[in-house]
Amino acid sequence: MSNREVELLAVGAGPANLALAVALEELAPTDLAENSLVIERARSVEWQPGLLMPWAKSQVSFLKDLVTLRDPRSRFSFLNYLHTVGRLDSFINMGSFLPYRIEISDYLAWVADSLARVRIQLGCGCTAVEPRRDGRGRLTGWLARLADGSTVTSRYLVLGTGRDPYLPGAFADVPGSRVIHSTQYRARVAQLSRELPYRVAVVGGAQSAAEMFRALREDLPNCDLTLIMRSIGLRADELTKFTNELYYPSFVDEFFTAQPEGRVQILAEMERTNYRSTAPDMLESLYADLYLDRLTGQHRRRIVTLTDVSAAREVSDELVLELTDRKTGAVSTLRRDLVFLGTGFVREMPALMRRLAADLGLDQITVDRRYRLVTGDLSEPACYLQGVNEETHGISDSLLSVAAHRAADITGDILAHRLGAADGHRGGRAAEPVGEPR
Repeated sequence: MSNREVELLAVGAGPANLALAVALEELAPTDLAENSLVIERARSVEWQPGLLMPWAKSQVSFLKDLVTLRDPRSRFSFLNYLHTVGRLDSFINMGSFLPYRIEISDYLAWVADSLARVRIQLGCGCTAVEPRRDGRGRLTGWLARLADGSTVTSRYLVLGTGRDPYLPGAFADVPGSRVIHSTQYRARVAQLSRELPYRVAVVGGAQSAAEMFRALREDLPNCDLTLIMRSIGLRADELTKFTNELYYPSFVDEFFTAQPEGRVQILAEMERTNYRSTAPDMLESLYADLYLDRLTGQHRRRIVTLTDVSAAREVSDELVLELTDRKTGAVSTLRRDLVFLGTGFVREMPALMRRLAADLGLDQITVDRRYRLVTGDLSEPACYLQGVNEETHGISDSLLSVAAHRAADITGDILAHRLGAADGHRGGRAAEPVGEPR
């Protein structure tokens, strides 16, 4: 078994850790940047690859890229990407702040390819991360175990893998060949015949379910399609210019210092701005599709609301769904060939982080203001969590909105830690990053 040693290891090459890589390139000393490694289990850098449909748009302004809100002059900006690939004039002429999702994905791959000092290794899955200790039990670093049997040790560890997909309990015993989560949509649907008249159910009442419901019209044009949701219907998000201010990077400080009751209220009221809702233009498109389906007498698309999938089982060569009407309690069955799940992600911390916390003997997983895992250990190593801190840092934590500033916060905290500022991560702001943006 081979082992590599780096100063900083970042697990996952999504927007969070790519923003960190950019911050390390621009703000950190050369010795740290060149001794930093980002690993990614996929063989390419893509954004939301499961739902990377050509017509899907980002719901976030292009200015909320990996760097612009921190430094508009950076060469890693989305605008510089457009200029470099020769598409700036065309994008401006589109007259929209919202790029296509494939464009954001291509931008992220371009950033990864443009890094000069921080290394990125693709096709490198991480199966576990463990604390390393000396003979006295003192924490000395981190050990990442990779899928190929090799290991990477580091002083600093940054976990940016995102949350685990949520599989409703009703589907726990259903063969995986019949159940497809939105994170797998593109890869799995590409393996299906476009000619067969599949009977398909989509489960969910928000953006990912709506996008699959629309995409299946083209990907499986002969399918009979039912969208099943617990809510009263697809609803538009409630984001306004007023509530959007709670996605500002500057609001993170305000949220972090709020009373626990205040945090709970803010998250509850903001949930409909990001979760359990659908973009207005998607709602218009879906309603038009359903209208035309009825107008032309096809009746191959329908939406079933206020309904739970209370059980699912494979019988002979089909999947039998048990549906419970939330209005009447009546139970019916629906026979399908395939089920697509737009059920989002598990709210608890990802399994990788939970196992690490258990190894550290932590009763709970929490981070300080600079995203450093609170271990109660004042020794040399430090671990940072990205994109999973909504309870302490606000609803924007899993989104692009704060990626640039969060990367600077983590970089600044690491630099202060390297300089021996033991209190840099407690009770106040960390030391500012060393160096000037290029």
